Amino acid sequence: MNSIASGTVLITGPTGGLGRAATLAIAGRPASERPDLLLVGRPGRALTEVAKNARRAGATVHEIRCDLARLSDVRAAARTVRDLLDAGTVRPLRALVANAGLGVADTHSASADGYELTFAVNYLAHAQLIGDLLDAFVPPARVVLIGSNTYWQNIFRRIMRVPSARWADPIDLARPPAPDVPSTFERCGIAYSNSKLAILYYAHELQRRAPAGVNVTVFEPGFMPGTGLSRAHGAAVQRIGRIIERIPGVSSPSRSGPALASIVLDGRWAHLRSGAFVVKDQEREVKPFAQDPLREGRLWDATAELLKSARDQTASAPPANSSNRSSASSVSASIPRSGPGSAR
Repeated sequence: MNSIASGTVLITGPTGGLGRAATLAIAGRPASERPDLLLVGRPGRALTEVAKNARRAGATVHEIRCDLARLSDVRAAARTVRDLLDAGTVRPLRALVANAGLGVADTHSASADGYELTFAVNYLAHAQLIGDLLDAFVPPARVVLIGSNTYWQNIFRRIMRVPSARWADPIDLARPPAPDVPSTFERCGIAYSNSKLAILYYAHELQRRAPAGVNVTVFEPGFMPGTGLSRAHGAAVQRIGRIIERIPGVSSPSRSGPALASIVLDGRWAHLRSGAFVVKDQEREVKPFAQDPLREGRLWDATAELLKSARDQTASAPPANSSNRSSASSVSASIPRSGPGSAR
C-alpha cells in the first residue's frame, strides 16, 4: 500500500463533473490502493448518492455537508475533519483535493460573506479549508488544487471568446462590482480566469509555507464543456458544450476524473511540488507572469485579511434566516479596502 492510499483523502465538490468522477475512480481502486474518503459538499441528494456509490465500491466514506459560499460552513467543516481524525474514525489525512468550483452568469452575485462569488468559492473557501487543516496533514501528503489555462488567452480561447485574467489587488478582486456596472459575459469570464490565476499564485506561496513533506500541485483537467461548471449559463450553453465534448482531444469527466485520481494517489506523481502545473497527464510550465513572488505574497496577506473580516463579521452578526448568497450592494461595506499601490 502506498503512503497516500494508507490514509484519508478529502475532496471538495464531489457531487458532479470532475469531482464525482475522481471520487468514484478513487473508490474503485483495489483495497490496497484505496484511501478513506471525506466528501465535502452541499447537502442534498447528489452528495448522498455519490457517497453511496463510493461505499458500494468498497470505500470508507464520510459526508461533510458544507456550502463553500459561506465561510462559516467551511470553518465548521474543518472542525469536523479534525474531530474525525482525532477520534481515529478515519485514517491520517494524506491528501486534500480542492476541486469545487463555479462560473457565474452575474458578477454581482456575492457569497454569504459579501465576496464576489467566483473568487469566494473557487479560491477563498479553499484557502480557508487548507489553512485550517494544514497542520493536520501527516507527511508525505499532497494538496491538489484545480487550475485552468484560462488565466492566459491563446488563439483557441480567443476564438471561443474566453478572456484571460486581469489581475488586480486581491481585496478588489473579492469585491463585487457596483450595482451600476453591468455584468457581461466577458466580465464573468474574467472573474473565473482571475480566480484560477489566484490559485496558481496561492499554490506557489502555500508550498513556501507548508510543513515539510506536504507537496502542492495544480491540476488542469482540460477543457470540459457541458459540465456542471457551466450550469449558471443556461441550458443552451450546456447543450453546445455536450456537442463539443465529442470532439477528439476534448476532455470530459470520465477521462479527467481518473487522471485526477492518479495525481492524488500514484507514486509516479510523488515528485510534484511547488505548485507544479499538470495539464491532463503532462507537466507544463506556467507563463512567467503566473510566477510572481510579490503578487503571491500580497495574495497571502490579503487572503488573511479577507478571511479575518468574514470571521469577525460572522461573530458580530445576529442570527438571521437569510440566504447563503447576498446582493453585492448589501455587503460591500464589510470588505477591507486595498491600500494605495498594493496591487502588483
